[in-house]
Amino acid sequence: MKAYSQLCLLIGLVIAVHSGPISRPTENNDALVQSYLKKFYNLTEETGKGRTSHLSLKIAEMQKFFGLTVTGNVDQETLQVMLKPRCGVPDVAGYSTFGEGLKWQKNQLTYRIVNYTPDMSTSEVDDVIQRALQVWAKVTPLKFTRINSGEADIMISFGAGSHGDFYPFDGPDGTLAHAFAPSAGIGGDAHFDDDELFTFRSTNGYILFLVAAHEFGHSLGLSHSNDPGALMYPMYSYRDPDKFVLPQDDVKGIQSLYGSNTDVSPDEPGPTAPVTPNGCDPSLVLDAVSTLRGEKMFFKDSFFWRSTGSDKADQYLIKSFWPDAPNNIDAAYESTAQDKVFLFKDQKVWALFGYDLVKGYPKALSSVGLPSKVKKISAALYDESTGKTLFFTDNNYYSYDEKKKMMDKGYPKLVEQGFPGVSGKITAAIQERGLYYLFSGTRVFEYSPSSKKVTRILSNSYFLQC
Repeated sequence: MKAYSQLCLLIGLVIAVHSGPISRPTENNDALVQSYLKKFYNLTEETGKGRTSHLSLKIAEMQKFFGLTVTGNVDQETLQVMLKPRCGVPDVAGYSTFGEGLKWQKNQLTYRIVNYTPDMSTSEVDDVIQRALQVWAKVTPLKFTRINSGEADIMISFGAGSHGDFYPFDGPDGTLAHAFAPSAGIGGDAHFDDDELFTFRSTNGYILFLVAAHEFGHSLGLSHSNDPGALMYPMYSYRDPDKFVLPQDDVKGIQSLYGSNTDVSPDEPGPTAPVTPNGCDPSLVLDAVSTLRGEKMFFKDSFFWRSTGSDKADQYLIKSFWPDAPNNIDAAYESTAQDKVFLFKDQKVWALFGYDLVKGYPKALSSVGLPSKVKKISAALYDESTGKTLFFTDNNYYSYDEKKKMMDKGYPKLVEQGFPGVSGKITAAIQERGLYYLFSGTRVFEYSPSSKKVTRILSNSYFLQC
């Protein structure tokens, strides 16, 4: 987490994209790339032979920040990130005018709500602003007091277009808000674009609590984090505002400026700050694995990685794509016959059609043919060649005939009986090129159903391109 910030214009929603090279960049794409890198990565005008090299270095710098495959060339994935609405603060530290360690030199701060959005009631806005500030107060010595007149440390207002600070808003979507780093005058102030639809809890718009909590991080001296799970990541992502807990990356960042909250009793710890899982951690045990129309998805906690197989997998919050889907899922699989992905958690199953949640779900676990005595599954796999879905319950598994819509006789069977050479609890499963990949903790058994043999034992890094 870096501790510098100038002005932040919070970006818009994450969208689903497919990676791959752009075979014929257009002049518009070239202009976009040049403009983006000048604004956010200090691209300077170069002439002669050094121009291409300089441009490639800046592209690589941007790719590294966002966790993309670093090539120095603009592929489809890189272009899509550039096309997303985003923060106006550059992503390179040297471009900041404030320097490192900028913070308030006091712990007692005041805030004032100057005006309100028509999208929400005044009581809802009051509640949201108070809770968004408390996100930071809970983990620091900071205290926030509201005043109703005069000049506050953090002045909060809603405005559209040009609104008096030389940083005009751009209409619906695009930039959602901006905030200024701690300093005298306008420092610490947060402005919200009144052309946006702000909501209290509804996902049909931008949840003001999430936008405000992010902006107040800037008001206190934090800039963007490159941790995709952090509140200060430069990407708007849906999270349940009623269950929000400040991620560990943000906790470390704000406490590096202000220290911890000494009023919190060590005997009464609050909720554990979530930590973004590292796909290259050799001890990583995935929750589930599935395909989705040619891509592979790897689930862990509230995150998943998307991979096309040719590039490093990209990491996202599950609820950025499916707000109503569960976190910490038990199993997942794609039925290519139905063109659906099924997610399992406890005794419920959700169905996804592409990136849409299918109506009528979640359903009971028994709806997929499993006997009522099965309370939870640990992995699932659909075999395209046989039309059978395999459901794993730790060391056992069931076989379900998708055409007959009934469970095959003679099940459950022991995993070791059905898959010679495979041992341990199956925690995730996937099929690719006719082979089964059965995950058991940190190991991945590559199994050939035709020869009934384990052909290789791999690690997660084989798929996550570490």
